[in-house]
Amino acid sequence: MRVALVTDAWQPQVNGVVTTLVELVRELQTLGHTVEVVHPGLFKTRPCPGYAGIDLAVRPKALLTARLDAFAPEAIHIATEGPLGWAARSYCGKRDLRFTTAFHTKFPEILHAALKIPLSWGYALFRYFHKASSGVMVPTHGVLRMLEKRGFRQLRSWTHGVDTTLFPFHPGARLYPPMGTLVRPVSLFVGRVSYEKNIEAFLALDIPGTKVVCGVGPLEASLKERYPQVRWLGVLPRDELARVYAAADVFVFPSRSETFGLVMLEAMASGTPVAAYPVDGPLEVLGKPDGSHHGGVLDEDLKRACYKAMAVPRHEARARSLDFSWAHAAKLFEGHLVPVRSKAKSTLVTTQALV
Repeated sequence: MRVALVTDAWQPQVNGVVTTLVELVRELQTLGHTVEVVHPGLFKTRPCPGYAGIDLAVRPKALLTARLDAFAPEAIHIATEGPLGWAARSYCGKRDLRFTTAFHTKFPEILHAALKIPLSWGYALFRYFHKASSGVMVPTHGVLRMLEKRGFRQLRSWTHGVDTTLFPFHPGARLYPPMGTLVRPVSLFVGRVSYEKNIEAFLALDIPGTKVVCGVGPLEASLKERYPQVRWLGVLPRDELARVYAAADVFVFPSRSETFGLVMLEAMASGTPVAAYPVDGPLEVLGKPDGSHHGGVLDEDLKRACYKAMAVPRHEARARSLDFSWAHAAKLFEGHLVPVRSKAKSTLVTTQALV
């Protein structure tokens, strides 16, 4: 099948959405599909206001139309709600083509945190964006239920995976020489240093040892100044990031607004247990159907979660990560795709062409 994937998030951006889509494309190609990725790198771009390192396409409609017409996709998936997402939505609407979308990020919460835009306004806009979709893929059951309550329709359960080869298991926390000798325990955060990550809940914790942050973002400069004792590593290549995960004693995930939280799986694959709040994302990654949690600890008291998580066996964290695979995620995705034209419309087009 010829699959067009339209996304405002793509390399060289570094975030969970990009990782998810890169792995998804690789697995879809393994399944025999031909995938055309329409991404910002193909267009003139400008930086996203307030988010250095994220470039958005400028007036992409004409070029996007030309690329999709030339590719003639059999299925179209719009992964993001940025300029390319809106342009692809318009393209499909004008041609009466069916398409699927995904809800990767709680942008209404980000807009609320950064610009004080009411959540109801943000979700109204996103509800309109996804209204025409034949299937909105959502990575956690909690987020799916939340979107249902907010009036979203055509929701489809999806999930993510982890590359357990790239992030190998280590039975004990290892040394990471570039960081030198650190006072243990080492508590790690990986992700964008931005509003929605609630990172200060981690930085302000009164816990022993060393805090390490791997990532960049709009709050980086101010937080570095306020927390000079923290080791700030910036953005690292993924093979180096694997070594950092393996050097930590606990991975702290302070966000309350994630749709999934891929970094938790990467840490757990390395054997590093997770401490997090019992909210969407962590509940999906650590939670079992019977209500138990494996691979880390969820607690409304993040400090208590950290102490308890340090006692979680590393092999348990690894075992939980093995419940998630990119191959399984790609098969679910494949099953949610829809042909750009329904059988009835395809038959009508064929009949009209013969007349």
